[in-house]
Amino acid sequence: MDPYQFRSSILSLSLLLIIAVDPVVSSSPFNLTTIGFDEGYVPLFADFNIRRSDDGRGAGLMLNRYAGSGFISGKYYDYGFFSAKIRLPGEYTAGIVVAFYTSNGDVFEKNHDELDFEFLGNMKGKPWRFQTNVYGNGSTSRGREERYKLWFDPSKDFHQYGILWAPNKIIFYVDGVPIREVVRNEAMAGDYPSKPMSLYATIWDASSWATAGGRYSVRYEYEPFVSEFTDFVLQGCALDPVEQVGADTEECLEKKAKLMSAEYSDISPDGRLAMKWFRERYMYYSYCYDTVRYPIPPPECVIMPREQVRFKETGRLKFEAIPRRLRKGGRGRRPTSKDSDGQADV
Repeated sequence: MDPYQFRSSILSLSLLLIIAVDPVVSSSPFNLTTIGFDEGYVPLFADFNIRRSDDGRGAGLMLNRYAGSGFISGKYYDYGFFSAKIRLPGEYTAGIVVAFYTSNGDVFEKNHDELDFEFLGNMKGKPWRFQTNVYGNGSTSRGREERYKLWFDPSKDFHQYGILWAPNKIIFYVDGVPIREVVRNEAMAGDYPSKPMSLYATIWDASSWATAGGRYSVRYEYEPFVSEFTDFVLQGCALDPVEQVGADTEECLEKKAKLMSAEYSDISPDGRLAMKWFRERYMYYSYCYDTVRYPIPPPECVIMPREQVRFKETGRLKFEAIPRRLRKGGRGRRPTSKDSDGQADV
């Protein structure tokens, strides 16, 4: 076996053991009440490219040469926990973006809030990558993105992706593993998302940038591209985003208290171990380590030395040294194909 494949197998086994030890970070980690598609969502655009499942529990978003597609929650929420199980398209997916995110940009065009999962397609045989981002009060010029790879193939089966948005913190989850935490502090001020948001899901053609900086486009001979969604969770207090009347009602206060006390609202010691494992091995860009862009890290950044040492001043991964015994090629030679940021896959 290739030494790098062996190392990857060992690391994957380590994460599986972490997940097995603690039910809080298992693939079905939380006691969540799921809803059917029509109970919480309506089409956002291109309804003709949205395929509802026969049982009404799920939906597929399709991209073809005519259009992408998307749906949106029928209500806005004042904080909450939002998740779904998603299966991404397979085969050739270069140029495609599948997004699962919260936003209020349709109401607050100049000062919107947003929390993103964005999945970036790739050439056939290359893995999907994804990024998370946080915007508050229209702070798009101060992007807070991080980019990662996954420890599984997201096109082979459904996997759960979740966003906790609470008054004091934001946590992004993948299969119950916390992969990113943003803790609110006073210095963030309006950069922390605080206005009611809807939940969105979309698939679209982003050939101009999604894969290798736009070098690889969507190839429609492989259409249709379908991303499937099921096991929807919308937990929070529904609220009008403009009037915001009712935020202090007993019902909303109870829901907020329940949100803050739920098991997914805090990260257990084993969960922190899993998050550390993930970030040290699968994160390949962080704005917190991008000292070219931010000479002084934004106030919510927590600099972790074992993460920081892996990154250049641009926030991108350093090239890993190729062991001397492998430098002249042969069966164990490490590939040097480029990912979307022009860096070697690691």
